[in-house]
Amino acid sequence: MKITKFTTYIVPPRWMFLKIETDEGISGWGEPVVEGRALTTEAAVHELADYLVGKDPFLIEDHWTVLYRGGFYRGGAVHMSALAGIDQALWDIKGKALGQPVHSLLGGQLRDRIKVYSWIGGDRPSDLAQNAKDVVGRGFKALKMNGCEELQIIDTGAKLDKAIAAIAAVREAVGPDIGIGVDFHGRVHKPMAKAFARELDPYRLMFIEEPVLSENREALRDIVSHTATPIALGERLYSRWDFKTILSDGYVDVIQPDLSHAGGITECRKIAAMAEAYDVALAPHCPLGPIALAACLQVDAVSYNAFIQEQSLGIHYNKSNDLLDYISNPEAFAYEDGFSAIPQGPGLGVEVNEDYVIERAREGHRWRSPVWRHEDGSFAEW
Repeated sequence: MKITKFTTYIVPPRWMFLKIETDEGISGWGEPVVEGRALTTEAAVHELADYLVGKDPFLIEDHWTVLYRGGFYRGGAVHMSALAGIDQALWDIKGKALGQPVHSLLGGQLRDRIKVYSWIGGDRPSDLAQNAKDVVGRGFKALKMNGCEELQIIDTGAKLDKAIAAIAAVREAVGPDIGIGVDFHGRVHKPMAKAFARELDPYRLMFIEEPVLSENREALRDIVSHTATPIALGERLYSRWDFKTILSDGYVDVIQPDLSHAGGITECRKIAAMAEAYDVALAPHCPLGPIALAACLQVDAVSYNAFIQEQSLGIHYNKSNDLLDYISNPEAFAYEDGFSAIPQGPGLGVEVNEDYVIERAREGHRWRSPVWRHEDGSFAEW
């Protein structure tokens, strides 16, 4: 079997799909995208494709190594996201060719399903209590919300109080047994992060996500001394080398690699195993499409430390299309009682509706991250 062709599709709401074809008629799908940089990532995919056309798709480990190390300059969001989507598609081909789900090729599943969480509230949290009740009413046992709007490096007590009140309202609305993740999205700098952390313990959160930007990870040392709540981080880290320091420092309790950003199944499987050795939990980041989610579930299936999975069904970004629109077998995820099933079909286990992908790719997208500013006119982290 030889790889013959790469085709990319930029589709709404903010995703990109990749189809890799072979000379034996077996195709695989991946989801390589950097949100807001889809065209750049698409170009990187096709640059990497030059090496792979004509190669045996089964040699995934060797291909990953060459595509990572062979360009001399390596790492970062665009390179690792392009590599991630290619890696997903190669695993999809191999599983389909052998008639096995990817998790079977990774050693076999150790769980039948995994808890999933749903988003509430959008970028600027509002109507949170009712949103939370609605999500729980749909069967979810866990949810995630943005913890605050923009914050200056030193900001007012009033903004702190407003954010804490919103979190308290969600806890009151859903009761003590629903998991709540609070995502600070890197919007908070070290001085305010310490103040937040001290106030959050009474709400028994599932985790505090990105209390500071990943590049300010040394601040975690001070933040963890102010809270007993688990700290989660990792959606803006792209390889096992990026995670190495995070894990060895010992300040993070939950890692969140994104299987469409951090080198795909091959790399995230290794990152998960590294985290297990440090007794750190795994909760893959995935506010993306069905191929990315299917890839995440393959790694969740074989990772002992995986405990919950992000998914984008109903997320505030999904305006024109939603998670299940692009596949013809939505039952592969089998949402029930707050869990998703581990897909059992060959490869990634999802059947992409290619005709619909082609139709929506005619519209495409040019999604961009919002640009926020503080009251004084300076840039604010989104």
